[in-house]
Amino acid sequence: MTNGLGRVITTLKDGWKFERGDMPDAASPDFDDSQWECVRVPHDWAITGPFDRENDIDVVAITEDGDTAARPQTGRTGGLPHVGKAWYRLKCDLPEDISTRRVRIEFDGVMSHSKVYCNGHYVDSWPFGYASFAFDLTPHVKPGENTLAVFVDNKPHASRWYPGAGIYRHVRLVTLAPVHVAHWGTCVTTPDIDETSATVKFRAEIACDSTTKVELETTFMDPDGNAVASITDSQDLSADGVFEQQVTLANPMLWSIDEPQRYCARSLVKVDGEVVDRYDTPFGIRSLLFSPDDGFQLNGERVPLNGVCMHHDLGPLGAAVNRAAIARQLTLLKEMGCNAIRTSHNPPAPELLELADEFGILIIEEAFDEWREKKCDNGYHTLFDEWAEKDLRAMIRRDRNHPCVIMWSLGNEVREQHKEEYDGRGVTKFLHDIAHDEDPTRPTTGGFNNPWGAIDNGVAGNVDVPGWNYQPRYYNRHRLRHPEWPVYGSETSSCTSSRGEYYFPVEDEKDVKRDSLHISSYDLSSPGWACCPDVSFAGVDDNPYVLGEFVWTGFDYLGEPTPYNTEWPSRSSYFGIIDLCGIPKSRFYLYQSRWADKETLHLVPHWTWPEREGETTPVHCYTSWKTVELFVNGVSQGKRSKHFKSMTNRYRVMWSGVKYAPGELKAVAYDDEGNVAKETLICTAGAPAGLHLEADRESIVADGDDMAFVTITVVDDKGNMCPRADNLVRFTVEGPAYIAAVGNGDQTSVDPFTVDWRKAFNGKCVVYLRSTPGASGGHITLKAEMAPQGQTSTIDLMAMCRGKEAR
Repeated sequence: MTNGLGRVITTLKDGWKFERGDMPDAASPDFDDSQWECVRVPHDWAITGPFDRENDIDVVAITEDGDTAARPQTGRTGGLPHVGKAWYRLKCDLPEDISTRRVRIEFDGVMSHSKVYCNGHYVDSWPFGYASFAFDLTPHVKPGENTLAVFVDNKPHASRWYPGAGIYRHVRLVTLAPVHVAHWGTCVTTPDIDETSATVKFRAEIACDSTTKVELETTFMDPDGNAVASITDSQDLSADGVFEQQVTLANPMLWSIDEPQRYCARSLVKVDGEVVDRYDTPFGIRSLLFSPDDGFQLNGERVPLNGVCMHHDLGPLGAAVNRAAIARQLTLLKEMGCNAIRTSHNPPAPELLELADEFGILIIEEAFDEWREKKCDNGYHTLFDEWAEKDLRAMIRRDRNHPCVIMWSLGNEVREQHKEEYDGRGVTKFLHDIAHDEDPTRPTTGGFNNPWGAIDNGVAGNVDVPGWNYQPRYYNRHRLRHPEWPVYGSETSSCTSSRGEYYFPVEDEKDVKRDSLHISSYDLSSPGWACCPDVSFAGVDDNPYVLGEFVWTGFDYLGEPTPYNTEWPSRSSYFGIIDLCGIPKSRFYLYQSRWADKETLHLVPHWTWPEREGETTPVHCYTSWKTVELFVNGVSQGKRSKHFKSMTNRYRVMWSGVKYAPGELKAVAYDDEGNVAKETLICTAGAPAGLHLEADRESIVADGDDMAFVTITVVDDKGNMCPRADNLVRFTVEGPAYIAAVGNGDQTSVDPFTVDWRKAFNGKCVVYLRSTPGASGGHITLKAEMAPQGQTSTIDLMAMCRGKEAR
């Protein structure tokens, strides 16, 4: 694509050749790669599997989980074959006038230890797999065919979760005039805002390799695309230079959670009156305040941080970035009432921040999981001294113009917080100073799970807003010790569950394991260091100065299958409020009842228990109303109300003595005047008799990237969901789309993701439909056939060739 005159941006998606292994001559233009696999970037080589406990078994003590001695850990990084070396190669043509241009290659992320070559020449390297970076190719390119080669080396025991493998984020080739806006070269700040005006400061770094007069014209456009201000400056440059401009905008439209209004600063770089570069900088106008007494304020209004922590993988798609998949995640989180994300524990894909700007979701952006003290043998501590400053500056320079970003997190549960001899105080100040040098407008933070050590060592005191991991019972102690510090839960709860699994008796569980390798969805289970959601809710409600919380985690993720760290097969987390393939667990509705402005009324568990007839089967209700009455086959089980003084039913309504009988389970919610507000009904399901297909959209863009996500539900002959069904379902597609992945949310399944079949897990599974690259659009039909009965069901979508607006 062309981004204005002079700047040409080409996204390098197709035509890549890929091969596992280390071929010494693979950088050479003459190397024979004819037998290599053809892949499309972004690409995650490991997500196709196979799953195997030997892929990532590690003998280590995870002290964060309470281990005191090393033991074999399985599934820690998902049991997928991500470790090893590999090469990517791409042939690309450049025009005859390329010798008069500057050429840059930009990588949003390569996992990991990448080395880049152009026409056989070594260009440069960047080891941190989560960092975005760019290299100058100008000395190495030529007119006509050029060969790019990227070497990747994923080292063993380098991560505590599934990292992905290869060129898993986007790559762009950018050609430029000799004078242009530098890479990540603009910065917009809004230091003064009131109801009638906003001061906008704009800074632009201009790359220039010869003596010339440079003119910078910047036009500010409102969210509707109208020009509302413009300013022009000129300088005589003999080398790189900086322009600083300032305007006042009248009646600004503020960026907020409910109305995420975005402006744009369009910069035209001119030499001798001719435009040689155009560069757009989207930004938002908003104010941030972190008060130790009054919580977090956005644009002068208090906003509770209803947040989740999120790893970067996209479930069955692996680590390969897909914009539609991220948008689906954010849509589900917003429906739950979530308004904030902590990117755990690394810089995210640019697409996440672009979409967070669009959706109105606040972001705490995190840089590191390790500093100098190791958690993993080949973790970031091996890079810290040489690369920490480069990586942190790269993260902030890339993302500082996003209005969604509210804080920079310098690290998560770093081991420097534990002992004075680790010099945590000095390291924290080093990183804090870098962050404020790049962006003085946002505070720094960190996630500390040893608050006493972090305070005593000076680590917590060297960030602006300390974050406390798993401290809901101790917020007031921290406040008493440092009343000048704002308080928030940077990581909370860590409740664990498997979607649709319920176990009896129902009780609080700490580190409970079962032969099934599953965990109950009554949402009372957690590791020993964690708690159920109710405790975290109370920590915020009982301490009104608390900014809010970030729950571990929004979605399940590949790897870290606590508490089944030594059992196999168990290859993904149980922490998610939503399962690995995007199906909400019961807990989703508990959070929705507290966070969202929705009429929530959800019953737990399902009501199909043929082996439990006459046995006590407790029922919980997650609801936005205070009082609910429960009925079994029309017989009232009594009204129950939430009670502020009782932790056991402060946030959920419970009936502990219900006897199971097949038929109907009904809940009736009452408003404060005693009127019926809403009803919900669950019916005992019969034998599986059919399939119900539901897509998250009616059409997809025929661009080879867009996706639709189709949820398949096993139903009986009356259309009731069969909540324990595990039928095998096979899929076929007609039209310009293909099955990119399948999933069912079962943490113990080692069936591959990249096939055309899936067993239902507790009645559901999901198909990821992706538009076919190069297709011209048309009708898409997904057919699902259930074994053993052979029932079929179909759903129709449209692949449209109209660009992003068709989404």
